[in-house]
Amino acid sequence: MDLHLERPILFFDIESTGLNIASDCIIELSFVKIFPGAEQRIKTWRVRPWDYINKCQKPINPSAMAVHGIKDEDLKDCLRFMDIVDEVADWLKDSDFSGFNSSKFDLPMLAEELERVRRYTDKAVDINLHEKRMVDVQNIFHTLEPRNLKAAYRFYCGKELENAHAAEADTLATYEVLKAQLDRYPETLKNDVDFLANFSERQKIIDYAGRLVYNDKKEAVISFGKHKGKTAREVYNTEPSYFAWIDNGEFTLDTKRQFQLLKSEFEREKSEARQRASKPLSESELDSSINLLADKFNKGKTGSLF
Repeated sequence: MDLHLERPILFFDIESTGLNIASDCIIELSFVKIFPGAEQRIKTWRVRPWDYINKCQKPINPSAMAVHGIKDEDLKDCLRFMDIVDEVADWLKDSDFSGFNSSKFDLPMLAEELERVRRYTDKAVDINLHEKRMVDVQNIFHTLEPRNLKAAYRFYCGKELENAHAAEADTLATYEVLKAQLDRYPETLKNDVDFLANFSERQKIIDYAGRLVYNDKKEAVISFGKHKGKTAREVYNTEPSYFAWIDNGEFTLDTKRQFQLLKSEFEREKSEARQRASKPLSESELDSSINLLADKFNKGKTGSLF
């Protein structure tokens, strides 16, 4: 079953120097963009992992190399992520997203690379991944048929996945699996990206690392450490230094950015409140305040204060 699309959806997969989102880097990035009408475009980059602070190539973790087979010398002549960021942003814009386990790894890793470009270069990166809808095919799969991508491909598509852990092969396989899931579960799944994004979303997270989540009241809540379960607003009001601790700690740049955005929001609200408090009341506001005080004073009594 082909996807019912109102706008393009971008399937993507990442290979990296390791699994630490805060410190590792993308070394291979593959996009498969599906347009309404089923037109398909593919783009894959090999990326030289870059240490922005020490200004040198970042080495690949041996355990990661054992999985994807990419070596440091394979990347020495490749462009860095900051060199391709404009082209990457063009592929990202106007699209929804999909991937296999991408909510937990690929999307946070992509966000981290974008934040590094924002922080360490003078390039303007005009893309906000948090505005995008994300269909995580693994979450759909694990909800309905717990397996991994290779087993999912065998189960839904009836064939073996060749060249597993190559970014392009995994990305194309993910696209095929999602279409097969729509065919297999027509009574459970709706061929609609908004539905699929909600179905595959495990929790309403604010930052990709899940340090901030939404509660039932749509308030930002801290999900770890000594303030776990408290709203970010409550923590800011009682311990504003906590936000500085986050910014100086070993957290992803995306997590730091979301805390900073909340801090800016809370500071703006306080500033607006101070301005309102210092502004003289208009004649109508003064009359209203006098009437409220008179009503309160005379509650349960007859007559007037004046």
